Amino acid sequence: MCRPAGANHLAKLAGSGESRPRWASGHVKLIAVNPAFDISQTLLIWAGVVFATVLRSFTGFGFALAVVPVFAVFLAPVEVVVLTASLSLMLGLVSIRIWWGVFSLGEILPLILLAWVGTAFGAFLLTTLSGNSFQLCVGIAVLLACLGLSLTRPVSAVDNPALKGSAGLLSGLMNGALAVPGPPMIIYALLTQFDPKRSRALLMLFFTASSLLALISYAVADLFVATTAWYIVLALPALFVGDRLGNALFVRYSGVLYRRVAVLALLAIGIVVTVRAL
Repeated sequence: MCRPAGANHLAKLAGSGESRPRWASGHVKLIAVNPAFDISQTLLIWAGVVFATVLRSFTGFGFALAVVPVFAVFLAPVEVVVLTASLSLMLGLVSIRIWWGVFSLGEILPLILLAWVGTAFGAFLLTTLSGNSFQLCVGIAVLLACLGLSLTRPVSAVDNPALKGSAGLLSGLMNGALAVPGPPMIIYALLTQFDPKRSRALLMLFFTASSLLALISYAVADLFVATTAWYIVLALPALFVGDRLGNALFVRYSGVLYRRVAVLALLAIGIVVTVRAL
């Protein structure tokens, strides 16, 4: 069975670390757990999904970064990838009232198409460059970007084709090479949008579209497994609770805290990427 390069790498990213499930020696099993109700596992899923959803609903990004380590404790990498993308898409649809109509198709379509192109180049880089070296360069670049964002304000609310093109391509490049597409788009949103509502809407729209494209590729590659539907249903209550809580926090604190929280979340991504490369 052939899998997309991006899916392969995201599965690798999701399954790395000491918390990775222990497979039977010799081959990887796609079904790591029996989908029976387990209270401790359920509470862990709910806690992880609520936290990740609050972060996504407040900032517009960060869902996968927060929830993948939780799912990787007891699920196979393929299941982690598909479940995370599925919940991310569902969260985007739940929050459709936030991003629908904020941007025209002409504004967002180039970003999505360029990200798609960039993903192919990023997958190619996996076969030509040292993964750790590239990952370290990206991590350092993100950390430097956080420093710059903390010292500057948005430069323009006017559409900038060069900046938009760079953000789309680099997001795709990082998605294909590292399975971390967020930083370029986050930087783009924080640099070009004065209004936190527009920044959040742009990021939600972009990552919802990215999740849809990812799920299409996973379906074509036949990566869906029986337990995915069970865990989606199990996570739904936490998804709705986290969405309501995150939106309530945004309404109350976005004017004061949005940019700070967004930069801190981006800083966390940069640290994670850098540490993984060392």
